[in-house]
Order: sequence, then structure tokens, then C-alpha cells
Amino acid sequence: MNSLHLENASDEPLYNIGMVARMTGIPVATLRVWERRYGFPTAARTPGEHRLFSEREVLRLRWVKAQVDEGMQTSQAIRTLQHVQEEGRLPDILTTPAPARPPVSDPSLSAFHNRLLELLIDSELQQADQLMGEILTLYPLEDLILDVVTPTMHDIGLAWLAGEISVAAEHLATNFLRQHLLMWMITGPAPFDGVPPVVLVCAPDEWHEGSLMIMGVLLRRRRWPVAYLGQSVPLTDVAALAEKIHTPAVVFVSILEKGALALQEWPTYFPQAAATGRPLVAYGGQIFVDRSDLRDNVQGLYLGDTLRDGIEKLDATLHTMFTPRA
Repeated sequence: MNSLHLENASDEPLYNIGMVARMTGIPVATLRVWERRYGFPTAARTPGEHRLFSEREVLRLRWVKAQVDEGMQTSQAIRTLQHVQEEGRLPDILTTPAPARPPVSDPSLSAFHNRLLELLIDSELQQADQLMGEILTLYPLEDLILDVVTPTMHDIGLAWLAGEISVAAEHLATNFLRQHLLMWMITGPAPFDGVPPVVLVCAPDEWHEGSLMIMGVLLRRRRWPVAYLGQSVPLTDVAALAEKIHTPAVVFVSILEKGALALQEWPTYFPQAAATGRPLVAYGGQIFVDRSDLRDNVQGLYLGDTLRDGIEKLDATLHTMFTPRA
């Protein structure tokens, strides 16, 4: 495996903040807080004021994260890094290099993500729609959804939280993506015959449905029928519908702690599922990634830390329950 020292790393700005988060394991929100509080990491800016980070900055971030993981305070780790570099010494950073930037003539999905994000933030919906069509001529729909739409939706929310775009711009961009997701969910391939729909629903008091919609599209692409309920539905109503349609599975999504805490009560409303595992109750969402302790108090199947993990686990589990017919 090739390796790279800090002294040999490039200073060319290459990677947007979402990619850096995936490369370093540091959440985007944390990177923004560090930048405001400590002036670290440093980033170049595109004409549209989007951050771009160099290979060297990615390695510096990995070093700081390693110290924090060992118990050092964040501020102390950053000061230590800056101190040793001011003295002309290099910290012991040795790691595999980040992926090379794709050639302009063959843009990667990451580059498409960057472009889609810029277009939506600038409210250029017609161009964004054309770009999505262009991507679909090169990649399967699943790749477009997981590697372009998902990070774009996430970064739009973060841009709004950081005050970089208005509420109106955020709503316009998000609804553009929602409309496409709903269209793909409705127009998926013919569902398996004789299989009741899987119920997809946000936890009570949870209004962020982006990841739930993506799960719905991906399930339909695999020919599982879905009953999509969407935002914040009381558990008693979910239970009544699940019984009425004889669903094989109920999938809950929660992004915030309030919804995760509410999900701890689902066995009260689904006593048969709690006792027998039928219907299957599964759950996921960012709060369970950030707070693994919350998973200890929610009964059911945890779908994993990513949407890709979640769809694979749910698909495999449903196949143990059914031998579907086309």
C-alpha cells in the first residue's frame, strides 16, 4: 500500500468539505466549528464561496483526530500541531493518500455532487435537472442517489444551518431533490407479487425525511413495495396501519434525539412485534450514528451507519422472510 508523508503532500485545493468529512471521519458540523473556533483547518474558496481543502490539510486533520481519539483536548491537539510546525518539525503523519482528483474530461460522482450543490444553492433548477439527466447517462440511479443526491441534500442543510443560504433557497433546493426522489419511488420497477408493502416512517416529532425517502427509492429499485408515511407520525397510528396492511416490516428514521427517545416506546404499541419479531421493526438515522448509546435503548434491527449499509441489511432480511415472485 502506498503511503504519504505530510512533507510530500500537495497544497492544491481539491476536496470539498463533505469529501473531507468522509476521508477523515470528522463530521462536517465539527469541521465548521473547528474553523470558526480555532481557525483550523484552512481552506481555499471557490467563486461560489464553497470550501476546498488540500491533501496536506486532510493529513493535518487526520493527525489532530488521532490525538483527540487518544484523549487529548481538541484545542491542545491543534496548538501542538501548529507549534511543532512553527519549529520546523513535522508530526508523525504517515497514511494512505486520498484518491486522486478525477480528470476534467471524466468527472467523478464527487465532482457531480459539487456541481449539483452549486447549482441548487444558486437556484439554477433547470441546469440542475439537466445535470441529473447527464449523470444518469453515465451511472446507475443508485449511484446518483447515494453518491450525489444524498451528500448534496446533507450539505444544503448544513449551508442553511451555517447561515450561508436563506430559508427560501434551502426549501427550493430541498424540494427539488424531494420531487425527484418521490418520482423515482413511484416509477420504480414492478414490485414483487404477493408481498405486502414495507412501512417507511419518520419517528414521532421527526420532520427530516430525506434519508427515509432515499430508503424508499432504493427499496423500490429492489422491487420491494413500500407504504411511505413520511414525517412525524404517532406510534399508535403506525401500529394500526401496520396491522391493517399486514406489513412485513416497519422502518423508522430519526435524525434528532427527540425522535430517537420516542422510538424507545415502540414495543408498547407493537407488542406482537416486540415478542415475536413479526413484523420486523428496524430503525436508523444520523442520531444513532452520532450517539451509539441511544441504540442500546431502542429494540429492533439497527440498519447501520450509512444508507448503503441500511438498504443491504434490510434487503437481505426481507429475503429471509420471503421468496419473492416477479
